[in-house]
Amino acid sequence: MLITRRRMLAGLMAPLLCAPLAAHGQNVPAGFPGQPMTLVVPFTPGGPVDVLGRILAQEFQTRSGQPATVDNRTGGAGNIGIDAVRKSRPDGTTLLLIPAGNLTINPTLMKNLAFDVERDFAPITLLATAPNIVVASRQFGAATMSDVLARAKRGRVTYGSPGVGSQLHLTMELVKASSGADFVHVPYRGSSQALNDLVGGHVDLLATNLTATLGAIKAGGVTPIALTTATRNALVPNVPTLAEAGFAAIDVASWYGLLAPRAIPDPVRDAIFAVTRDVLMSSAIRELLDAQGLTVSIEEPTTFAARIRRETELWADVMKKNNISAP
Repeated sequence: MLITRRRMLAGLMAPLLCAPLAAHGQNVPAGFPGQPMTLVVPFTPGGPVDVLGRILAQEFQTRSGQPATVDNRTGGAGNIGIDAVRKSRPDGTTLLLIPAGNLTINPTLMKNLAFDVERDFAPITLLATAPNIVVASRQFGAATMSDVLARAKRGRVTYGSPGVGSQLHLTMELVKASSGADFVHVPYRGSSQALNDLVGGHVDLLATNLTATLGAIKAGGVTPIALTTATRNALVPNVPTLAEAGFAAIDVASWYGLLAPRAIPDPVRDAIFAVTRDVLMSSAIRELLDAQGLTVSIEEPTTFAARIRRETELWADVMKKNNISAP
């Protein structure tokens, strides 16, 4: 699966990678780093955050005339790469690309982290979002959220997620709290095994990323129940949202952001934000990301910082009420 995704990404990015470099400083505002840049992605190549990192690195290099590379600094569930950026010079030459959970969930879920998100990092911008979905096994026999809740009233219903404390686990705990349903969590180490068990009927439901399960949905191997976002998605236009099923307060998407060390000067941060916004708003880049199931979602630094604080508080409350901690 990972090899296929990498090959697909290479094909999609080929036209961009062949573009000639712009003259140094030709397409960047004052304050943008005039030195080589490193974009730290604390996960292995091939995932959504890596896709975003490679697009930005290529475009930063093209526009500034300076080398820009992706450093897949893995380990510690992303914490090694995060801490490396924390310790780097706050001059804009080292940036962090990171999923939501590392910023808004792990600081509560995991104890004794070396970093504090608000103290150590300057949010630059939200980059993109990806839809999440609840799907059911064919054996379970449910077609709607109403069916799921009716089954839960007759007995326990199991649901899988990519792991304890994952955004998808906590989203389902919100559904459970709002409905009073007897949902039992079955944690997995990632989505692949969880999807296999769902297809095999070993769990009733699965909360997962839409792109990870789209093939199984189209093949009829699983039944789509509801998207966790506030609006429907063009990839599955007939699938309703949880809000449509009566859970109006639930609007959760996977998202990916760009941050810098806290002491970065405002003019440098603002210049990086301006270039990033310009890159991601181009039609070619938006089409490329759409093909990866990613929707460009730019936010100003202050708006992005508010999002991080708001979601951190939300998930901390969910974990406290349900006594959820790292295994």
